[in-house]
Amino acid sequence: MPCGLPLLAAAIFVYTGIAAQSLSAIMLIYPWIVFGGGILLAWRFNKSRLVFAILILALADRSLQFFADSSIFSVRIVDIVFDAVGLLVPLNLAAFSLIKEMGVLSIRGMLRLGLILLQPLCIVLICRGYPDLDIAGYLGHSFVKAPALARISLTQPALLAFIAAFLFLTVRYIFHRDTVASAFFWTLVSVFIALGFEKLRPLSPVFFATGGLVLAISVIETSYSMAYHDALTGLPSRRALKEALLKLNGRYTVAMVDIDHFKKFNDRYGHDVGDQVLCMVASKLARVTGGGKGFRYGGEEFTVIFPCSLLDVIPHVERLRKTIETSKFFFREYNRPEKKPEKTKTIKGPQRSVSVTVSIGVAERDNRHNTSREVIKAADKALYRAKSGGRNKVST
Repeated sequence: MPCGLPLLAAAIFVYTGIAAQSLSAIMLIYPWIVFGGGILLAWRFNKSRLVFAILILALADRSLQFFADSSIFSVRIVDIVFDAVGLLVPLNLAAFSLIKEMGVLSIRGMLRLGLILLQPLCIVLICRGYPDLDIAGYLGHSFVKAPALARISLTQPALLAFIAAFLFLTVRYIFHRDTVASAFFWTLVSVFIALGFEKLRPLSPVFFATGGLVLAISVIETSYSMAYHDALTGLPSRRALKEALLKLNGRYTVAMVDIDHFKKFNDRYGHDVGDQVLCMVASKLARVTGGGKGFRYGGEEFTVIFPCSLLDVIPHVERLRKTIETSKFFFREYNRPEKKPEKTKTIKGPQRSVSVTVSIGVAERDNRHNTSREVIKAADKALYRAKSGGRNKVST
């Protein structure tokens, strides 16, 4: 699910006034449901940085509402809190998008939690302990005089923080292309809408909560990806294969692909090189012709499903076998340093390479093999015949 859709839905909901009469009630319930449910969901799936990110949004939103609704605080204090939130939230989101998953209740997790809670505490202590200190002046300092910036209710330091966070998260998404990186970016957009426009300030809980919803959805998306995609090769996993087979009707063909002598290869060159071989073969399977779709079955075995008859499939699996056979695999030398040297040296002479081959067993769904389990079993038997016949073959 594109992470920007919840934000688009929230914007349509607010601007069109679909539920104008019940908006106040929704604003009371919506943030608590999203923040509470999102934190529990992220905690359950051990996504500590998402737990902390949602906690940051919850603290920022509830702090703004508390100070805005309370009559005991002066306008100066309310403005300081707003400016501090505008400055700290984008910096926190950018920072927590970068950290590694270390658990919430670990030592590092508790340190990060303490860092989050320390920030609002410091603001309160500074405002109370140093009333003569011009905190508002520092937070609201103007670097340039630009009339266009008057339309944005953020101070220039806060606006610079948002710009820096936007650039950082954009670059991070370009290089990583993962759901969590996208979620942090759209959460930042949601927070900017909540804080950047004066007329939307009363509706800020909707956009803060929507940012939390985007992060919570990313937990589900990431968990789905882990369950249905193989982390090493990037191919759909065996669970995805089972569901794909359940959806098939009519005639289809299954090809079981096994890397020849993979155990000996793994023992000789090491597991790291073995993983590289698996990724190389998977990359060829991902580009198989004939409408086939590749899956990681387990170990050194892969499965390809074709939505056509066995006779139509044979040329494509033969082409796949030959493509893998003719693709030379180059691997790193044993004396390669663990850390990258400051000056790279040009490799003289031929690089060490090995030839990787696969054996393929093919079977189609017909009257004899009516269920997906029977088709898989028949393809596995055909694979055994290909390996017994000398390997690097296609058998039916």
